[in-house]
Amino acid sequence: MKAAIVFDSAGTLLRTYRIARNVSEKNIVKGVETTTLTCSEKGRALILLYAHSKSIIDAPENELLSSFLKSNKIHFGVACSCGVVTMTEISEILDSDSTATTGDLQACIRKVWNSCKKLPVVAMSSGVIVNKNLKNIEYTITSGGRPFSGAKKTIQTLQEMNIATYVASGDRTDKLLKMADYLGIPHGNVHGISTPSVKAQVVKDLKKEYDTVFMVGDGVNDIAAMKEADVSVLTEQQNSRKPKVLVESADHIIKEVSEVIGIAEKYIK
Repeated sequence: MKAAIVFDSAGTLLRTYRIARNVSEKNIVKGVETTTLTCSEKGRALILLYAHSKSIIDAPENELLSSFLKSNKIHFGVACSCGVVTMTEISEILDSDSTATTGDLQACIRKVWNSCKKLPVVAMSSGVIVNKNLKNIEYTITSGGRPFSGAKKTIQTLQEMNIATYVASGDRTDKLLKMADYLGIPHGNVHGISTPSVKAQVVKDLKKEYDTVFMVGDGVNDIAAMKEADVSVLTEQQNSRKPKVLVESADHIIKEVSEVIGIAEKYIK
């Protein structure tokens, strides 16, 4: 039987350190679960900004983030949302917001970098949480991470079992490829800038090629792909406090990524 496993990255393969900054209150929130924060209020959407950290750091700290995004033609993706939020609504908010500055995002980047700079950081990305009801940017966010201690061995073992390994994540592809090189995942199996619907489509396409497709994720932005998969796995290695809707979408719940091996063995046999 041919089988494939699709992994999310942050919180699934990577132990991730996240920082959020409340734009209006100017306070830092450490260790935030960004998907949970997003889904705690209707109208919020978690937006990934496809910008290099250095370009953000080099910008004047008092420059409006909306101006920075427009002048640098920064693209964005939707990781998840609470309720229906259109790309047009998000684009209008990002273009017109007059509250968030590059300094708000710089503060997040520096906090994450200071915590991760001595570690083999393989992925570092930034974004914002927008609120379509308030029509502004509520939070700026940065995350950085390194592979869980058992991730590399898990990927190696799955491949020895002739199970194809894939990654589908909202992070930029160039950053994911660095992680893939470390873990031993082929570049052609890495799908970056993946929104929830894109992750689900990746799984759907793989089901045409493989008899069984597993999806392993840790956040509400993985639910669509988990529902599309033959077998869905929720990992609590990063954080055990998960929304009910996410828990109910999983066939299996694990505490460590290495437990995927036993689950795969059972289905293959």
